[in-house]
Amino acid sequence: MLEIFNRFKKIYYLMLFMIGVPVNLVAIVILSRGKCGLSSGTTHYLVAMAASDLLSIITEVFLWRISYYYFPGSFLDITPVCSVILVLSRASTNSSVWFTVAFTFDRFVAICCQKLKVKYCTKRTAIVVLGTTGCLLFVKNIPWYFTLKSWTIIDNVPWGCYNKPGYYSEPGWVGFDWFDTVLTPLLPFALILLFNALTVRHIIVASRVREGLKKKGNTDNRNDPEMESRRRSIILLFALSGSFILLWMVYVLYFIYYTITGKDRSDFNESENIFRQAGTLLLNLNCCINTFVYVVTQSKFRDQLRDAVKYPIVSFVQWCNSSCERMIQKP
Repeated sequence: MLEIFNRFKKIYYLMLFMIGVPVNLVAIVILSRGKCGLSSGTTHYLVAMAASDLLSIITEVFLWRISYYYFPGSFLDITPVCSVILVLSRASTNSSVWFTVAFTFDRFVAICCQKLKVKYCTKRTAIVVLGTTGCLLFVKNIPWYFTLKSWTIIDNVPWGCYNKPGYYSEPGWVGFDWFDTVLTPLLPFALILLFNALTVRHIIVASRVREGLKKKGNTDNRNDPEMESRRRSIILLFALSGSFILLWMVYVLYFIYYTITGKDRSDFNESENIFRQAGTLLLNLNCCINTFVYVVTQSKFRDQLRDAVKYPIVSFVQWCNSSCERMIQKP
């Protein structure tokens, strides 16, 4: 069973890389143009999420996973090199998660805190929040560099990337693992659920008040631009945060399992290993799902994507037509 699962992983990570890189690049380009009907602050959060997802695909999926299956024995297996890759992989994945939290909080403020919205939901605030969060998460993940050991030394060069035995037993590393898992994804889980619950509560209360006012004023309640704008914002918010929660759920359950049972993760049986690796597969999938969320929920994003797909075809047809006209005009 484990052998079949490993073959599946080999194909899965290759497909994830081939899909994840172009879709995130497309998302970055389209969102950066600012023509999707989103505020500048929201656009910055979404671009940052796509950029961190792209970095995660490159470091975690390609440099870490795919290199293991398709390029064994390459320079990527030198211990200091793969230690750096591990730090970058963890930092980019953590950034993707916490940028989602930052986006969720931004939408919560925009919908529920009208007085704070004017000062907080701005381009400048988004840049400060994203920059500070990214730097702090990079510093926080530096200890991962020291968790790996080499398998052998050839010509004074250490090769191989294996967890040090003490990582699973020494109090310092056990505490760091707890801190890392609580910070990503347990705390983000709690914060996203909290902000979404408060946002839903506010919308329900506000909708009842507006409906009451409309009935008293005998006005047509079918056309309400403000509620329509909120509806689109909520659909995007819940789609992004909901996909994050679903795809990280197995990893969270895995953490809860080995915490409650107190089992040594270096001594898991076959089914427990498959469960752990399935959680990793799903959380990596989270790095290329957001673009599809934009396509499904945002009509202007679909329009921009359609134009981007049509542009090279239209340009080629125009070039062919102009070339034919020049050939016809020649004596």
